[in-house]
Amino acid sequence: MTQEDIKGIIRQEMAEILQDREMRDDYHSSVGALASIGGLHSEESFRAALKAILEESFGVQVINITEYDDEGEVFGRPDQIELDLLIKNGLLIIGKIQSSMSKSYLYTFDKKVQFYQQRHQQESNGKIVISLMVDFKAQQVAKNLGIVGLKQISSPNKA
Repeated sequence: MTQEDIKGIIRQEMAEILQDREMRDDYHSSVGALASIGGLHSEESFRAALKAILEESFGVQVINITEYDDEGEVFGRPDQIELDLLIKNGLLIIGKIQSSMSKSYLYTFDKKVQFYQQRHQQESNGKIVISLMVDFKAQQVAKNLGIVGLKQISSPNKA
């Protein structure tokens, strides 16, 4: 199976999840509501609410993992690595649920995915970021790195 086949499967799965107009509208309304509630209290509030939406409305199992990079492969020094594993129909998608994404974060995210795959000797079926705000230039970086992005709105920032 080629990388393009895998990307196609991921896009198809995510399209099927959002295919039903009512569910898609519910997703957008729910995510939009998250942003407006008190200015989005915290990153953790966003993550917890979106995790609940994905699990309850779309049948996606979301597992947040935190591991320690002893060798400093990701940040150049030992540090904690946090990722979200999204599992549906036997597919493992390594992702990150976060209120905003920047260009530099996507490069770091890609290193985290490589770290996870190497440590667990398990290739994922894809990479995804789910965010309210994705920096304008980050969208091209995501495409270049093979990261699928689900987002509510894009920030017009040029950084």
